[in-house]
Amino acid sequence: MDQEFDGLVAVVTGGASGIGSAITERLEKGGAKVAVFDLRPESAEHADLRVAVDVADSASVAAAVDQTVRAFGRLDIVINNAGIGAQGDIAANDDAEWQRVLDINVIGIARVTRAALPHLRQSPAAAIVNTSSIAATAGLPQRALYSASKGAVLSLTLAMAADHIREGIRVNAVNPGTVDTPWVGRLLDSADDPAAERAALEARQPHGRLVAAEEVAEAVAYLAGPRAGSTTGVALAVDGGMQGLRLRPAPAR
Repeated sequence: MDQEFDGLVAVVTGGASGIGSAITERLEKGGAKVAVFDLRPESAEHADLRVAVDVADSASVAAAVDQTVRAFGRLDIVINNAGIGAQGDIAANDDAEWQRVLDINVIGIARVTRAALPHLRQSPAAAIVNTSSIAATAGLPQRALYSASKGAVLSLTLAMAADHIREGIRVNAVNPGTVDTPWVGRLLDSADDPAAERAALEARQPHGRLVAAEEVAEAVAYLAGPRAGSTTGVALAVDGGMQGLRLRPAPAR
């Protein structure tokens, strides 16, 4: 694989599993040194540095960024991927759960980016990629709180891009559809009919299947890479066409 990230240092939050693990592997294959920030970093298969981090705690985040810069001497790329899910309509979650999800999914991005900014400003190839979701751009049933958090990530991405473009820092987002990850697997396992639920999730994405984590990682690598130097303020959908396509029903066979 082309070493487009050779000499660059990246942080991936939530990098020990699922989409984050695929992103970490892809950046490493591209030549980057990658620090995984995660509550359970020891489970990360791909990492040059594993750091136990709680993105809901500013001191934890600041210490982890300092440790990364001490280890590698620089920081060029931040992938704000850490997040948690939530189910239910507007009445399904109490105030504490709303605060918990927003604290991790939205304010967590602010904490990590705030700590990384002084180092990104010194990088010749600074890039930030935030993980948003199809839930930010399409109304999904029983995802009120989660959708609100990911809509905030999308808007935050645009504001960050505007604030930091003249500092040489590009900020973009990926909007994955339903991705075949352990988290989705657990949701399916909890359904009354897991096979039927999987079929329904596959069917709502126009290409007829779940998105692979590696496909999201490729999109992140493009947005984070030096070759995308004129790409900022973009939300790249990786959803099998769910965001933009309106297909007629498939013909009966």
